[in-house]
Amino acid sequence: MNWAMWASAAYDFPADLPGYTRGAVVEFNRKDWAVRAGLFQVPDAPNSDVLNFKTGGAVVEFEERHSIFDQPGKLRVGAFANSGNTANYREVLDLAAANPALDINDIATATQRDRPKYGFYVNLEQQIVNDVGLFARASWNDGQNQILSFTDIDRSVSSGLSIKGSRWGRPDDTVGIGGAINGLSAAHRDFLAAGGMGLLIGDGQLNYRHERILEAYYAYSVMKNVTLTADYQLITNPAYNADRGPVSIFSGRLHAEF
Repeated sequence: MNWAMWASAAYDFPADLPGYTRGAVVEFNRKDWAVRAGLFQVPDAPNSDVLNFKTGGAVVEFEERHSIFDQPGKLRVGAFANSGNTANYREVLDLAAANPALDINDIATATQRDRPKYGFYVNLEQQIVNDVGLFARASWNDGQNQILSFTDIDRSVSSGLSIKGSRWGRPDDTVGIGGAINGLSAAHRDFLAAGGMGLLIGDGQLNYRHERILEAYYAYSVMKNVTLTADYQLITNPAYNADRGPVSIFSGRLHAEF
């Protein structure tokens, strides 16, 4: 369930507040590889639900398909570049230092203009043996301007395993475990430490440490097309603050298809 597990978390993918966008994708697909590219609308300001045509987000992805000891796998490498109405962290900090009577978040809003954000991601999926697979991801963005759409992460690595239940007589069940480490750029962490607010985090101070996440789940097949999942997350240094946490999160999910 954790965003740093199911996504390349430092990819600030174009989306409005509910998580949707409009765009176009082209793909050239061969047996052992594929290349694809897309161009999408971005919101008119961070965390906005209004998409516009004035700026946009582009992504190019290469996918390689392989077998290692007859076990299938995929490697995806992508690069992205967004242009959106954002503030620059260093510029905001300089203006706040020169004008201490002004609120730093008001300065951020007032100085938003068309600025770039770029980065990359790498994603590996590999079957180890039948019913056992792993994933590993790494992603990075330049971290100089505000996040537009996704979440407050500038660099992230994550990895995990999933195991089908055939080994204990439950072939439709799945158990999984994974971990992630997230970080911020120096400019981003200084902005938060000075009282700045991100899309999801910011409490007026910051004793910075990397955010570390452990997550495990068990997906139990109740009947055909109905799955009940129990999930546990342990988050150390939540929101990159060593003065917070650790936090335990227990979740449940019921999924049905008809």
